[in-house]
Amino acid sequence: MKNNYQKYRHTRILALMLLFVLGTVTSVFAQRKGGNSGGGHSKPSPQRPSPSRPSPGHSPSPQRPSPSRPSPSRPSPSRPSPGHSPSPQRPSPGRPSPSRPSPGHSTGPHRPSPGHTGPSRPSTGHRPGGTVHRPVNNNRRVVAVRRNVYRPYTRPPRVYGGRRYYSYHPYFYHPYRPYYWGPSYHPWGFFIAAIATTAIIVSVENHHYHYDQGVYYAPSNGGYTVVQAPVGAVITTLPPGYQTVTVSSSGGTTVNNYYYGGTYYERESTGYKVVPPTAGTIITDMPAGGKEVKMGDVTYVQVGDTYYQPIQQNGQNVYEVVDVEAVN
Repeated sequence: MKNNYQKYRHTRILALMLLFVLGTVTSVFAQRKGGNSGGGHSKPSPQRPSPSRPSPGHSPSPQRPSPSRPSPSRPSPSRPSPGHSPSPQRPSPGRPSPSRPSPGHSTGPHRPSPGHTGPSRPSTGHRPGGTVHRPVNNNRRVVAVRRNVYRPYTRPPRVYGGRRYYSYHPYFYHPYRPYYWGPSYHPWGFFIAAIATTAIIVSVENHHYHYDQGVYYAPSNGGYTVVQAPVGAVITTLPPGYQTVTVSSSGGTTVNNYYYGGTYYERESTGYKVVPPTAGTIITDMPAGGKEVKMGDVTYVQVGDTYYQPIQQNGQNVYEVVDVEAVN
């Protein structure tokens, strides 16, 4: 009886010990399993990923191994991959946008093409008061100076640039100052949208011009542009304010021309004919649009193809038409 009790007691103790051992093993196993599963979330430290390392929208994944994480220097703007262009909101510095026009490409009608003379040829709607003063161009026609056949030159010519410049009077410089003939006068190159009703039509070599009070107009760009008086044009009445200029006076014979606004006229049976200036003619008033031209130590005034030498006569500053010829 006593032996049976001891066996029961030993069996009970062994059973308790076995249950304790199984419980301990089960607890350790559960702790190990739980520690392994929780380690994936606690493995990356909050201070480990720098704010600048991950790009916007790419949070570090728990399963993403550290070797595959991009280095902070790899997405540098200065080393873009050829196959990975930056997003439209963050273009690479210095990289032109595909929609940006190339230099010289016109993107609108307000950018004139090279050679466009916008300011000098405004449209009708931008002409203040219907008129605009354009830059004067005095080289539209070649007007040769007529040689003075009434008297020879007694002074030697000035030679410069392969040409001889003849004059009857000594050179006396005074600055060029254009003369104003009044409101009806306009210099060469002046544009007007509408012409006066008093204008008449004159024809020279199948070309038609409009003439009004000493000014000649040619149709141009929806209006009329003042041009150099065409040689050969005939008018019946001289314009108001004209001047009589002496071409030659010798032996009791005086030859005169008539001058207005840079234009010379000669009397004929049908009226007054436009003629080239005669060498040696002296005038007091110069038209607008001339320019001073330096020829060695002498300064001439050039109007179109005519050269004027500044001189002084009877204490008055005047100009003499110069005869120019090429040196053979």
